Amino acid sequence: MDLKQIHNVYFIGIGGIGMSALARYFVYIKKNVAGYDKTKTPLTEELSELGIHIHYSDDVKAIDGRFMDSRKTLVVYTPAVPDSHSEYQYFLQNGFTVKKRSEVLGIITKDTFCFAVAGTHGKTTTSSILAHLLNESGTPFTAFLGGVSEDFNSNFLFKGSEYSVVEADEYDRSFLRLFPDVACITSMDADHLDIYGTNDEMVRSFEEFADKTKPNGKLFVRKGLPIGGLTYGIEDGSDYCIENLKIQHGTYIFDLKTPETTLMGVKFNKPGEHNLLNGLVAFAMAIESGSSPTILAKGLETFKGVQRRFSYKIKEGGFVFIDDYAHHPTEINAVYQAISEMHPNKKVLAVFQPHLFSRTRDFVDAFAESLSKFDSILLLDIYPAREEPLAGVNSSWLLGKITNPKKKLVSKEELITEIKSQSPDVLVTMGAGDIGLEVSKIKKELENAH
Repeated sequence: MDLKQIHNVYFIGIGGIGMSALARYFVYIKKNVAGYDKTKTPLTEELSELGIHIHYSDDVKAIDGRFMDSRKTLVVYTPAVPDSHSEYQYFLQNGFTVKKRSEVLGIITKDTFCFAVAGTHGKTTTSSILAHLLNESGTPFTAFLGGVSEDFNSNFLFKGSEYSVVEADEYDRSFLRLFPDVACITSMDADHLDIYGTNDEMVRSFEEFADKTKPNGKLFVRKGLPIGGLTYGIEDGSDYCIENLKIQHGTYIFDLKTPETTLMGVKFNKPGEHNLLNGLVAFAMAIESGSSPTILAKGLETFKGVQRRFSYKIKEGGFVFIDDYAHHPTEINAVYQAISEMHPNKKVLAVFQPHLFSRTRDFVDAFAESLSKFDSILLLDIYPAREEPLAGVNSSWLLGKITNPKKKLVSKEELITEIKSQSPDVLVTMGAGDIGLEVSKIKKELENAH
């Protein structure tokens, strides 16, 4: 497919974080862009402000006439869209070029030096740190991010087309459509078993992704993962290794050992060892652009973060409110570790919205174990996303498995009242559903209360 022949790009599911980054790209290169999404969100509002027409009902008649020319229109869809979607079916049956988001990313990045970040956790933070480091070192690049970078206040950045930064998403095996020059794998915890069936099958898919790295390319892997590559880790003798780690006033200070040198006294401000590892591998990848290690190390210190990735919403008067995208037991454990490290001996209230019936079913015991660590837990109903309900799989079932007795199932309407009644020292909201839309309401109420 030649993008030069395409005048119009229509998105089915335009409000998704990855889809919206692609939509911004096509606006940037002066294509006509429009799309459908199920619900209006802050992201779709931002796209509308760019001049993108978005409608919210599955209706072929609502599509702008310019996008009905199959010779000049590319249709991009997200795997979350069901096969029964009438607009999707219309485009398929009428000779349009219809491609998944991952296919389009592969086409855009194939003529660039492509950095691809893979892993069941850490993709968005790692790719955002990498984009920040490349920007700090003056590298000409385009970045498609899976979250809103607080450094750029966007999930898309265009600073040139020589290099590209993309998230290599394992869901639906999307990452197998990329051909990176430099790649990393941050983690391979069992997930998406609705797609893969077994963890072994998911691991095989990561192995296939590793083989997609171009000849003479490089693959970085977290030490301990069962895939060959340059390793990175903390105090474990990895090829890229953090040594002499200490914390001062909420900042990590450490020495960073590479195969060539050791940089002393490097600083990083995002809490949690998982974030520290994300920063380390982003640094290792950025070196492959030819950037100065010293400049990149300074860039680590100035990275601001990603929205909904251990984001401090309130930090004053002895009270802390943190919001995080954590939706897997491993991610919840990472949040707990970071809070324990940065806010020791504080009373922590966790609010969690489970994401997907299938994920809740597959990891219910691990979720219960992870959530039980917090001092008290408020549980919201499961956010279904693309799924239909599963018999017996609900938040009451998960609540029953949580061993900590300080637990409660609440509705969104009850949430703020319940939080206030508990008066925690630290509040953390977690989940990948629409809990993020509640955060600003919670923040407003608690700022007034404090």
